[in-house]
Amino acid sequence: MATTTDLRLRRSVLYMPGSNQRALDKAKTLPVDSIILDLEDAVGPEEKEIARDQVCAAVKSGEYGSRELVIRVNAPQTPWGEADLHAAIEAKPDAILMPKVSSSAVLESIADRLESLDAPEGIAVWAMIETPASILNIQEIARAKRDPRNRLTCLVLGTNDLAKDTWAKIVPGRVPMLPWMMMALAAARAEGLAILDGVYNDIADTEGCRDECRQARDLGFDGKTLIHPTQLEPANASFAPTEEEVRRAKLVIEAFERPEYAKRGAIKLEGRLYERQHLGVNRRAVTWAEAIKAKGF
Repeated sequence: MATTTDLRLRRSVLYMPGSNQRALDKAKTLPVDSIILDLEDAVGPEEKEIARDQVCAAVKSGEYGSRELVIRVNAPQTPWGEADLHAAIEAKPDAILMPKVSSSAVLESIADRLESLDAPEGIAVWAMIETPASILNIQEIARAKRDPRNRLTCLVLGTNDLAKDTWAKIVPGRVPMLPWMMMALAAARAEGLAILDGVYNDIADTEGCRDECRQARDLGFDGKTLIHPTQLEPANASFAPTEEEVRRAKLVIEAFERPEYAKRGAIKLEGRLYERQHLGVNRRAVTWAEAIKAKGF
């Protein structure tokens, strides 16, 4: 059973409505790790087909550099789901995001469709965790990663839909949602999945967004889904290790590599105790810092 995720940067994951060509073009220049090109919630019924065409053309353009491209399709049971899936496979994004994944059966069904459509192996599957059933079945959903056919690599919290379906209030600190967030996070980490926090709705409140980003970081999330470019800076900054964290991580790594500490399970540095079994945390901080520096934002 895996306990760590891959180290691809997903500090900032921006939803972009597929029906807005101007937004799709702007995304090519934004300092964002991943882009979710949305065919679902952000697109009205009358715009579904044009959004599909624009999103697939955007993915095929090759003009987004190193940004991870994800297409959120409509659910299979909707009038647009099957066509979305066909088009997404042809476009070859990094991943396809499935909405309202409430059980592992949904992922198994999608795996069957991807296989029948000869989807390239490089296309991963992400799962929206946005219903009460998703939370109740979260361990089962995360365990779907154990079967490579399911292609599952990332869980994405849909906190707005969770609030709607449970009648929970979206309040500062998100106390009503913390149990669900941590259940999902524990399930993701147990299976080696990435996991992303839900969106912050108040576009004008940059500091409120920053607070939620920091909260998600402290809880252990890989990054946060966003709805506006003004939220990129708070997310990128919050989910990056600080200079002090990187300095200390390098110090710990170097210390454990010294011959005199070769057989030590724990050492004391600068007044703190560090255990060898936690070296992975320090190595991750250094790796992320190097990846961020290479990326330039």
